[in-house]
Amino acid sequence: QVQLVESGGGLVQPGGSLRLSCAASGSIFRIYDMGWYRQAPGKQRELVAVVTSDGNTNYADSVKGRFTISRDTAKKTVNLQMNSLKPEDTTVYYCNFAMRSSIWSQTLVSWGQGTQVTVSS
Repeated sequence: QVQLVESGGGLVQPGGSLRLSCAASGSIFRIYDMGWYRQAPGKQRELVAVVTSDGNTNYADSVKGRFTISRDTAKKTVNLQMNSLKPEDTTVYYCNFAMRSSIWSQTLVSWGQGTQVTVSS
C-alpha cells in the first residue's frame, strides 16, 4: 500500500513563502507525473503544478513565476516552493503521484491527505 504524506503547510503573511513537501512510502516500481493540486471549499480541485518523469513542468497561470515544483524520484518526493503568496492562495493543497507499484501493475494515481495553507495578515 502506497501512502503519500504532505508537510510544510501553515500560516504565512501575504508576500511570504512556504515550501510544501510530499513523500511516498511503500513499494513503488516507477513514478511518472508528480503534482500538486488545491481545492477550496465548494470548488473543484485544480492543478497547481506538475512535473513529469522527464523533468518537464507545467503551472497554473495563477502561480506562474511564484511557485516552483521539483522532484527527487530516488527519494520519492516532490516539493512545491511557494513565494510571493497571496490571500487567494489560501486553501488545502494535495500532492499526487501517477505510479506503478510493480512491473505487473497498472498505472494508478495516489493522493496525499492534504495540507492547509493560509495566507493572511
